[in-house]
Amino acid sequence: MNKKLLLHICCAPDASVPVPDLLLEGWEVTGFFYGNNIHPLSEYKLRLEALDKLIAHTGINCEVMNYNPGEWLEKISGLEHEPEGGRRCEKCFMAQFEAGALAAERLGCENFCTTLTISPHKNVALINSLGEKIAGLHGLTWQSRIWRKNNGFLRSIRVSHELGLYRQNYCGCVFSQRA
Repeated sequence: MNKKLLLHICCAPDASVPVPDLLLEGWEVTGFFYGNNIHPLSEYKLRLEALDKLIAHTGINCEVMNYNPGEWLEKISGLEHEPEGGRRCEKCFMAQFEAGALAAERLGCENFCTTLTISPHKNVALINSLGEKIAGLHGLTWQSRIWRKNNGFLRSIRVSHELGLYRQNYCGCVFSQRA
């Protein structure tokens, strides 16, 4: 079995538990940071700086997409007034997973996973369903995880403090900022 796994990383704090856990399981982990959904640019830079700290600490490779929020806004067009956790978020997850699946193919990773399920505010069934669907469309194996289990979220808070990682107080997009 190919042990190469692309881990979609929504932010460094949320990756602070999945990365070491996956490494302990024997996975060859490559991170992937989408970031087009992050607003404003100053917030994106804070999150990227935190990710750089985590990458330096864990030693994994990580691909960072070029920042293009206009592309993300096109993908969610018409859903601007959706409530947090609604159809806009589903489209956002799909955009991130599609970009991640393309990166996984390019990098030779047959397995795909996300850090999004560490958040107590996210719909893990939806996330894993979308991840499995998109992974399948690209011939990848989705590694379905619920990282918030076994105090994963609390562990991420502790590790984030230990590493001095910036912890944001909103999901990232301009619309979640107002929620």
